[in-house]
Amino acid sequence: MPVENLDSKIKDIKQRYQIIGNDAELVNVIRQALRAAEATVPVSVLLLGENGVGKENFARIIHDNSPRKHKKFIAINCGAIPAGTIDSELFGHKKGAFTDASADREGFFKAADGGTIFLDEVADLPKETQARLLRVLQTGDFFRVGDSEPQKTNVRVVSATNADLNARISSGRFRLDLYNRLATIPLRIPPLRERKGDIKLLFDKFAYDFAEKLGCPNNPVRLAPDAISVLENYSWPGNVRELKHLVENLSVLEVNREISKEVLEKKFDMAPKMPQLPVLASSVGDPSYQYNHDVLLKMFFDLRSEVNELKHLVHELMSKQHGAYVPAEYESPRIEHAVSPNSVTRLAVLEHRAPLPSDEELGFEPEVQEVEFSEDTHTPQNDSTHETKREWEKQLIKNALERNKGRRKAAAQEVGLSERTLYRKIKEYGL
Repeated sequence: MPVENLDSKIKDIKQRYQIIGNDAELVNVIRQALRAAEATVPVSVLLLGENGVGKENFARIIHDNSPRKHKKFIAINCGAIPAGTIDSELFGHKKGAFTDASADREGFFKAADGGTIFLDEVADLPKETQARLLRVLQTGDFFRVGDSEPQKTNVRVVSATNADLNARISSGRFRLDLYNRLATIPLRIPPLRERKGDIKLLFDKFAYDFAEKLGCPNNPVRLAPDAISVLENYSWPGNVRELKHLVENLSVLEVNREISKEVLEKKFDMAPKMPQLPVLASSVGDPSYQYNHDVLLKMFFDLRSEVNELKHLVHELMSKQHGAYVPAEYESPRIEHAVSPNSVTRLAVLEHRAPLPSDEELGFEPEVQEVEFSEDTHTPQNDSTHETKREWEKQLIKNALERNKGRRKAAAQEVGLSERTLYRKIKEYGL
């Protein structure tokens, strides 16, 4: 398509899907989505971006501008379907496959045959479902639950996630081969904090639209000159969706239609913030510095737990081999839960009756020196410093709670603790 025609089509797309902004990266993502849509081969597209950036909009752009536009578009939130039923929802089931299977059921992949299926929050799929999805992407074949007859489908898969797939692949929670299939074309949708020039445009648009709904189209809220910088320096964890809700809040509650800097700071419950930390490059998802820092910190604590586990196992094996007496203080730690039976990285070691035996006590000759970290990376220099470990654990939990907007269950899953343990630590650290 000629550049002039493509630019004209991008303008039409922005109007049709109410995408507001002139940010160069945003426009480039629209351009790439159109090229992917028009490809003669229906390659898979993986949309990467935070909550609230409009990933489903881009999935619809791809479908509506493809040769499949007259067929079905089915959007599924994988994170909202229980693990026990998601296979039946996606692939269907045969009558009698389980207790409530009173009739044959056609799954979403069959229903979307010839069209497009959008798998939102694809990173939340169970491992067993990931294997089924991989087969569909490779061959177009799948089996309904409880059925031995293969089914065929011809769908284009567009998927999306706000998760750090690098971390999930490294921890074994997401299949690398599935990622490679899903991400034939990965598209990263920029967060609002990286689109500072678009923030006032969005604010004005939302203010006018909501004023019309309120019946006062000539009196929308507007920003005072000194208020714009407050919006531009805010981190916008909820992205465009959060900005829209803020405008609606101001439109209803503020008598003075000119919104001042002080009003916004009160809404955000903050003083002027430090500049946003730079974003680190990543091969999957390009997550923020803070998120990468927390992932590394989590891996550090997980590694310590694994080493402690190995020490206990070796001590027990040596004791059994030599018929030695095992003192009660060196009994194995109590393990509360494990997210996956095939992974030890998420084991939550809750208590020890006494300090673990050292390498020398177990008969090891230490060959590797303790790893030290610099202060610049904000990681502990002394692995044995209890207070340092407490501060880091506190910060890790605090960041997880902020990212999950106070939802303790989601934060507990992210840091690898049970909800009960997380509640105890929140109380312990005064969070």
